[in-house]
Amino acid sequence: MPETIVVTYCIETPGEPERLAAKIASDQSTGTFVPVPGETPELKSRVAAQVLAVRPLPPATEPGWGRSHPGLAAGNRFNRAEADIAFPVEAVGTDLAALMTIAIGGVWSIRELSGVRVTAIRLPPSFAGAYPGPQFGIEGTRRLTGVYGRPLVGTIVKPALGLRPHETAAMVRELVEAGVDFIKDDEKLMSPAYSPLEERVKAIMPVILDHEQRSGKKVMYAFGISAADPDTMLRNHDVVAAAGGNAAVVNIASIGLGALTFLRKRSRLALHAHRNGWDILTRNAAVGMDFAAWEIFWRLSGVDQFQINGIRVKYWEPDESFVRSFHALQRPVFTDADRPLPVVGSGQWGGQAPDTYAATGGSTDLLYLCGGGVVSHPDGPAAGVRAVRQAWDAAVAGIDLATYAKDHPALARSIATFDDGKLA
Repeated sequence: MPETIVVTYCIETPGEPERLAAKIASDQSTGTFVPVPGETPELKSRVAAQVLAVRPLPPATEPGWGRSHPGLAAGNRFNRAEADIAFPVEAVGTDLAALMTIAIGGVWSIRELSGVRVTAIRLPPSFAGAYPGPQFGIEGTRRLTGVYGRPLVGTIVKPALGLRPHETAAMVRELVEAGVDFIKDDEKLMSPAYSPLEERVKAIMPVILDHEQRSGKKVMYAFGISAADPDTMLRNHDVVAAAGGNAAVVNIASIGLGALTFLRKRSRLALHAHRNGWDILTRNAAVGMDFAAWEIFWRLSGVDQFQINGIRVKYWEPDESFVRSFHALQRPVFTDADRPLPVVGSGQWGGQAPDTYAATGGSTDLLYLCGGGVVSHPDGPAAGVRAVRQAWDAAVAGIDLATYAKDHPALARSIATFDDGKLA
């Protein structure tokens, strides 16, 4: 039986979802507006997309596109359904850009839709060897950092912009001495004039390596190497690798699939993916893409660590969305080796550890990324790191944080400082 790619769409329309599902299958494969030469039944049977199932959903009273969208000003019933549509691999191939274009790119332009969202993608075995996937992933990140049996505790250099290389290095020195496992450049920091990447690497890596020599622990520092030109990005990568670095921040939505794949095939660094821009695709629940569908493209292209927000974040995303994102990354596409390390961040401190542990099904396979939750601890970053670890120890042991804090001063001070929700 021919291999197919199955894409699931949540369809919303003032008309009939079944008809719109058929239109998506037609428009996104062999369909044309009028009959044309060469459009034969044999061709359609070989490469046309097919609707496999349409499952009704409760209707909406407001259109996903909004009332100002042409043709949607009137009406109070917008029919919804979930449709599985199969695209033959013979028509799409295993190229991810082709898949994005054919199966996804055009659906949002269909006039009769009042909303449409891509919620899932199932790929056949032929995709398994077509892309490199993570080079390090969960196990590789643990090996590089030497952290096992607990979450990695990470932080971000703050302020995000404005620090010069020597100022950043001074902050890094304090953080590595504090016992942190991971530090990253903020995604907005790449190679500005006041802190060129090469100068930042020259200032920071001696601090990392000196600490490794003295303690045996190599803190992972992820430098921002993103650039519009893949050759420039690769040169940035080489600067970090040559200095003894082992990680890099890549702004995946800014650089694109092609640039990420280009980098991954040549990379010696763990690639830490920041998903800046993803919110455009998902914040309207009736439109766009679920993370579970979107992340597959980036995972196969080779990210090792994937930022997904967390519990009670400082931005818009509800906890339920974070939980779905976490579990999506935990599910193999093909094998366990293609699972990137989930990075839990955004306004995090130890206070969210118990809920995070419970919501993720008791997983410690994550990087717990705290900015102010570490560096703004009233007793300094070292106490901030201890407080986060203590919170996770309590969470794993099933002990209430307030109870655990009675014998753990760093955690007690963290609760007193951050429990008012100011980090969020």
